Amino acid sequence: MYSSFVRPLLFLFDPEKVHYFTFSLIRFLCRIPFVATIFRKLYLINDKKLERNLFGLTFKNPVGLAAGFDKNAVLYNELANFGFGFIEIGTVTPKGQPGNPKKRLFRLKSDEGIINRMGFNNDGVAEAIKNLKKNKKKVIIGGNIGKNTSTLPEDYTQDYLEVFRELHPFVDYFVLNVSCPNVGSHAKLNDKEYLVELIEACKKENDLFKIKKPILLKIAPDLNTNQLDEIVDLVAETAIDGVIASNTSTSRKNLKASQKELELIGNGGVSGKPIKDKSTQVIKYLSKKSNASFPIIGVGGIHSANDALEKIAAGADLVQIYTGFIYEGPSLIKKINKAILANY
Repeated sequence: MYSSFVRPLLFLFDPEKVHYFTFSLIRFLCRIPFVATIFRKLYLINDKKLERNLFGLTFKNPVGLAAGFDKNAVLYNELANFGFGFIEIGTVTPKGQPGNPKKRLFRLKSDEGIINRMGFNNDGVAEAIKNLKKNKKKVIIGGNIGKNTSTLPEDYTQDYLEVFRELHPFVDYFVLNVSCPNVGSHAKLNDKEYLVELIEACKKENDLFKIKKPILLKIAPDLNTNQLDEIVDLVAETAIDGVIASNTSTSRKNLKASQKELELIGNGGVSGKPIKDKSTQVIKYLSKKSNASFPIIGVGGIHSANDALEKIAAGADLVQIYTGFIYEGPSLIKKINKAILANY
């Protein structure tokens, strides 16, 4: 029903407007008595065999929603009804910011992908906290954090620390987003020496709390082998809890979309099927090079159960979906979990 009726209808309209319309619709439906229960019966699989224990957390199942979908933590309680094992909110910055000028979200229908240059649009950490105080504890919540676009390079770390400090009591784990291609100059965020400084600063802040929260690093899919070797060394040096591989790609190689279409869209990060193999290769390289010494969350181009199984076979401990959720609908979560039960 979703692919034959709902998706074609939604895809008639502007992607960003549809995103907010869908939010309103899901929220409205879940307020109707018994609808949330129906969603859970349709999509949720409760099976101890699906549980995963990583960095001190127990995930009910290994399928999560990637950051960028619920930026301001307004819909995580309702989204949990679709069977996610964890939901990552954000990217959250210290102050609210509008992001890049619209139009900034584009479908690549022929490629089953998306190009976005949202630019960390969000309402800021204070608003996220206000929404997280309504947490019904249905699902593990990750906090994806970043810097404000206007922040000077010498103040990047302070931005991350501010969000880390404020958000700490309200999320179960943190993700340092240093790989988004849509926030202007981020060369410093790709520098290994700076990443060591940033991670160590966050770990020091983490030590001030009674309960420490796991810290992960989200990396780009466009890194070469030398850069991936640096990531492996970085994890060993800092003892960070894990890596999310990967973010969106700046590459336009092997797309079915015409050059004219791509030129009209302009810059932005590609997600969905076009980056499936690239992200899987990154996962496989990191896992093999490190002898599977740290947890990896695999994300990028998961549109089917087989796509998720490929990520797991490559070395991913958990997986996340985003573009696949938009193209395939909520049944994708259940299909992946059923496939995991059948194969592991």
